[in-house]
Amino acid sequence: MKKTDIAMIILIATVCVLAAFFITRSVLGEPGSETVNVKTIERIDAIIAQPDPNIFNKDAINPAIQVEINDDSSQK
Repeated sequence: MKKTDIAMIILIATVCVLAAFFITRSVLGEPGSETVNVKTIERIDAIIAQPDPNIFNKDAINPAIQVEINDDSSQK
């Protein structure tokens, strides 16, 4: 390659990089020019609240147990 070919490749590459930089900046905007609001959560502590005794009691219906609703005595 001649020196002029190498210089032309460097010139074209430089122009392409500059064009890509300015096009990207115009499309995406300035970095850090817009503020962002981030949701924060409350601190998690080790205290566990007791469940409502009206719902979670020892006599409550357990939906995990299969229940049969038929009367075998009426079929005799």
